[in-house]
Amino acid sequence: SIIGKNVTIGSFSYIGKNAHICDSIDKHSNIENVFTIHEQGAGFAADAYARVTGRPGVATVTSGPGGTNLVTAIADCYFDSIPGIFIVGDLPPDECKGEKCIRQYGFQETDIIIIVKPITKYATAIDGLDNLRYELEKAYYYSQEGRQGPVLISLPENFQFRTDFNPDEKESFFESEEYHHLSSRNLDVDNETITKIANLINNAKRPVLLVGGGLRHANHAAEKLKKFVEKTNIPVVYSLMGKDVIKDDYKYNLGFIGNFGNRYSNLTIANADLLLVLGSRLDYLQTGRNTKSFAREATIIQIDSDPNELGLRLNVDFPILADVTNFLDKLNQHSFSLQIDNWQNKVLDYKEKFPSEYTLDKQLKIGNKIISELSEYLRDDDIICVDVGEHQMIVAQSLKTKGDQRVLFSGGFGTMGFALPAAIGTTIGTGRRAIVISGDGGFQMNLQELEVIHRRNLPVKIFIINNKSLHMVKLRQDTYLNGNCVGSLKDYSVPSFKKIAEAYEIPGHESSSMDEILETIKKSLETDHSELLDIRLEGSMTTVEPRLDFNRPFEDMRPYLDHDELEKLMFIKPMKS
Repeated sequence: SIIGKNVTIGSFSYIGKNAHICDSIDKHSNIENVFTIHEQGAGFAADAYARVTGRPGVATVTSGPGGTNLVTAIADCYFDSIPGIFIVGDLPPDECKGEKCIRQYGFQETDIIIIVKPITKYATAIDGLDNLRYELEKAYYYSQEGRQGPVLISLPENFQFRTDFNPDEKESFFESEEYHHLSSRNLDVDNETITKIANLINNAKRPVLLVGGGLRHANHAAEKLKKFVEKTNIPVVYSLMGKDVIKDDYKYNLGFIGNFGNRYSNLTIANADLLLVLGSRLDYLQTGRNTKSFAREATIIQIDSDPNELGLRLNVDFPILADVTNFLDKLNQHSFSLQIDNWQNKVLDYKEKFPSEYTLDKQLKIGNKIISELSEYLRDDDIICVDVGEHQMIVAQSLKTKGDQRVLFSGGFGTMGFALPAAIGTTIGTGRRAIVISGDGGFQMNLQELEVIHRRNLPVKIFIINNKSLHMVKLRQDTYLNGNCVGSLKDYSVPSFKKIAEAYEIPGHESSSMDEILETIKKSLETDHSELLDIRLEGSMTTVEPRLDFNRPFEDMRPYLDHDELEKLMFIKPMKS
């Protein structure tokens, strides 16, 4: 009754101490069990379900290794602010060690609450039926309020099959003093502050909006942002988590910023005189380590619902604790008459001069070209689930978004193995087709979930950018370890993904030439049935550039521009490296 018409993603090596939970779900008309092969797959599926539906994803597992196998997915939800409810079917209290000075008392016992407390908003063990309703409601509330995130409930097995429990007779958290105290936090922004920000925007000559994942989590914030940019035509850049907030049909979409951002995006930020940061925490992958070079002549305004993130890593002129939807709604009530024609033309010139599909000397970047072309064949409502590695940065640089598309990344935690189970959660949650873009390393982490895709006949298309290496790691080893590629090239190998797909009765393909790759992608995306394409590229054919080296000025990306050329591109004086 708390969760409503939701989908529970359950995962078990075997049905254990949550068997009664799963049995009850199976008998419920509005809730569905979805059994994945591995608990981590269940966690990522629930994670992605929440991202695309706006409702908390739910995963239930057994005790001990079941709970610990969820930890990575719980952490992923925590760092990306995703509402998840994780329920561990646990041992009865009299089978637990309690205060005894022993390692373990009952079989598959572990204190999951202690393990997950640092990566959850709330974690609790149910110690009796009298507080079951209260604790479930409280956990749900914490998953939703403020900056969203995961919660965990340990529900002992002996409470799961009791038939004498009537929740209507038990205390409700939502009727308690604790709830009224917690829900009284005010994230409204006053009109005087809004007027001041509107005046700053109107008077700016080189304004930029930086949008982050917070706009996705806030209710209707993306719609409010679209209205604002239509009124102002301010250039917009985005963090990794803000990739799909503003689509590429917006003329002044200036792309992905940061250490692996588009060159034209970093140039735009570097030259801004006003930067409005919406729902982004400004981490070092966005700003670079040389934070003094980031938007250094801009008045910086940061809007965030988490007071601890405001001005944390660099000096912010106007740190504003607010709900971003409320902020944009009030900002949209003001009129704007910006005089920024010269600035708009300049940033479009940056974009034309440094396309993400080509190197500085006009050589084709194969990976970026493939992703750019793949964009053309996608439907307006596809959900793109991206794994972690070199291909993730290429997608952030070159995937062109449109319509109602969503692009899901494991952002803050950067978890390899995310994309395939995420696709299961998204397509079950929405009924829409899911697109997996993975690397050869990340795909091997959770490929067992192909069985779920086959069993449920899910519309999931899988594209593996396969350069037979962990190429992002290799880049670091080439730069800092004299090319000693241990673990990324040495003592690393890749199987036949085509044969693995076929073992799960999913059609598989291999392609290595550009024409063949693009033709296979096009044909694959004309249908809905599950399919895997192993895109085989030599390591030398893929690279992530441009990139911002440690402590370099934000505009000075590798491969480096001639100093005189860089100076001509800048409105402000380039900073010495």
